[in-house]
Amino acid sequence: MSSPQEDELAGTEQPFVSHLMELRDRLIRALLAIGVAFGLLCAWPGPGGLFDLLAVPLVSHLPQGSSMIATNVLSPFLVPLKITLLAAFLLALPVVLYQVWAFVAPGLYSHEKRLVMPLVVSSTLLFFAGVAFCYFFVFGKVFTFIQSFAPKSITAAPDIEAYLGFVMNMFIAFGAAFEVPVVVVVLARMGIVTVQQLKQFRGYFIVLAFVIAAVITPPDIVSQLALAIPMCLLYEVGLWAANAFARYTRAPDDTEEHKGTTAG
Repeated sequence: MSSPQEDELAGTEQPFVSHLMELRDRLIRALLAIGVAFGLLCAWPGPGGLFDLLAVPLVSHLPQGSSMIATNVLSPFLVPLKITLLAAFLLALPVVLYQVWAFVAPGLYSHEKRLVMPLVVSSTLLFFAGVAFCYFFVFGKVFTFIQSFAPKSITAAPDIEAYLGFVMNMFIAFGAAFEVPVVVVVLARMGIVTVQQLKQFRGYFIVLAFVIAAVITPPDIVSQLALAIPMCLLYEVGLWAANAFARYTRAPDDTEEHKGTTAG
């Protein structure tokens, strides 16, 4: 009778060509999901509607009568199209991550599978939370702060391409910053560092968070605090989650050894 470990490894030694064919199929399904999402978003609310929605935080803080401008001939067409494509990718992200998970799952042990799926789900939700926090809270505070310093002699008319670049940088920064708990869990579970070492590193991480916020956000105190403080709080969440995942994803051999040591 085969052991549980042999059962877990059974069927994973497929020929290299088979892996490439499966990878191709997974990529095609992921691209199809993005294509379907792109088509739906083009139908409603449309590229123009998506850009208007993205521009609300800035436009609502511009002086009365001001609007955004396009300095490039193709910008009114390309910028909304880029935003629609990005939104389609985010909308299809659960399908894309599922294809990644389905591709790597056969090569994982059962206790490793218990770790990967929660991390995939949590990392997706945390990234969306970071983007939403940036859009609904940070943008309003930042644009209010910037407009309060604008001289009366200047008429604000931001370029749509520059605004798109700014928004993308901020979304990536806050989305990545909200992944701190996932990074902490992975580092602890892979044995690179222990939870106790991570707790001792807490003070250094606080300094590091403020340095990162100062580098990747605009030069205003509002956005820097809005990025650094959540990072510090999420670091504490990561420490708690690392302890929970360590118990939940312990290998069967580790559990048996632990019980044997306790009994002895």
